[in-house]
Amino acid sequence: MFTITTNLLSNLTFVSLFVNCLVAWISYIFQNKKDQLLILFNLLSLTLSSVFFLERWQESGHFPISNLYESLIFLSFIINVGILWLYKLTNNVLLYCISSPAPLLINAFASFALSSTLQKSSPLIPALKSNWLLMHVTVMIISYATLILGSLLAIAFLILALISFNSTKQANAKLTSTANFTSFNFELIEQTSNSQLFNFLKNLDNLSYRFIGISFPFLTIGIISGAVWANETWGSYWNWDPKETWALITWLVFAIYLHFRLIKGLEGVVPSIIASLGFLVVWICYLGVNLLGKGLHSYGFFN
Repeated sequence: MFTITTNLLSNLTFVSLFVNCLVAWISYIFQNKKDQLLILFNLLSLTLSSVFFLERWQESGHFPISNLYESLIFLSFIINVGILWLYKLTNNVLLYCISSPAPLLINAFASFALSSTLQKSSPLIPALKSNWLLMHVTVMIISYATLILGSLLAIAFLILALISFNSTKQANAKLTSTANFTSFNFELIEQTSNSQLFNFLKNLDNLSYRFIGISFPFLTIGIISGAVWANETWGSYWNWDPKETWALITWLVFAIYLHFRLIKGLEGVVPSIIASLGFLVVWICYLGVNLLGKGLHSYGFFN
């Protein structure tokens, strides 16, 4: 039987995420090799989160993803897994610095901004007593986590590309009158920027595309499974509930992104602008709609 309280586990997870983020920035600023420390604190936070879920599961009798607090902790956990995979893939400390604040801020909001009432574990309401709960919510949160990571990388790409674009305009008088930021492609970056920046921007763009490409099937499956569950519970596949509507909007935004990447063959600025818009849409869908306390899905957060 577990004896560590979930509140203590949550606080310890926050501390490990904070130290992890701090070590990443110190490592990048001072160019120190802290690879093992980054992995150690990342794994520590993942382990603490795992114990938190097991403790919470034992306490409530169901997998803890049925309210806002639990889903935020789970979202932070999945994003942290994605960050660890990203770092193992690239060994790039700057990318780690860009992405590591996300699980920290999500965990902080869940642990310190939500009231104790919202953090309290409670029995499932009748509508949630279904085998679809674990499948639907888990798949949706995985899709949100990977979309958030992909969008963060797209935002980082836009910021660095804009800096490069402004530098290029100052260095090239012809470009000033003939080009705008949306037409600033990799060919222009390669011609006018140093090779290190070009390679980094190229990697950012590709990694953003990979994360969004991974997330889109999860989002699709999550929406379909939610529709099937809704039909079992309420007798209708689609009710135009605010959550359902914004999930559809999220799907459409990233479908447009993939259309530009796969069909139009566009890279760089234009798809990244769409992905950046998607970052806002994801948070409206995941958090904003539920904070309004309206619709069929509000019970999962507030009751």
